[in-house]
Amino acid sequence: MNRLRLFWLLGLTLLLAACANPFGLEKPKVNISSFRALPARGLMPQFEIGLLVVNPNGVALPLKGIVYSVNVEGHPLLTGVSNQLPVIPAYGREEITLNASADLLSGMSLLAGIMRQPKERFDYEVKASLDVGSMLPSIPVSDRGTFSLRGR
Repeated sequence: MNRLRLFWLLGLTLLLAACANPFGLEKPKVNISSFRALPARGLMPQFEIGLLVVNPNGVALPLKGIVYSVNVEGHPLLTGVSNQLPVIPAYGREEITLNASADLLSGMSLLAGIMRQPKERFDYEVKASLDVGSMLPSIPVSDRGTFSLRGR
């Protein structure tokens, strides 16, 4: 009886491990490669963000969509979505250009904090969820870093 329980426990463990990463795919790496302001539409500032997506897998990733956000100093500053995405080749990389809208209230809160305590360097975090379609779950990716307004 104990061997049967051990067999079922081992089988369940292997099944759960397979469900956590059903095809053995590694997460793509996503980094900000460019950032520029676009002409505003009304009161909503618009930005163009370049993301470099690196695919460390032996199969291409046919991206169907992306949902993303950029936080600066913990403030959710930019958000956006896109369904106009390239296929990321196997063991390859592609530059994706996205348009993002700024959260005006969060931006004003960030600016007020900077005015209270001026800083040289700022922390940022990019979070994205890549939809590869079909039966695969979305792939969450993130990148953190710092930047300076002085360009150093």
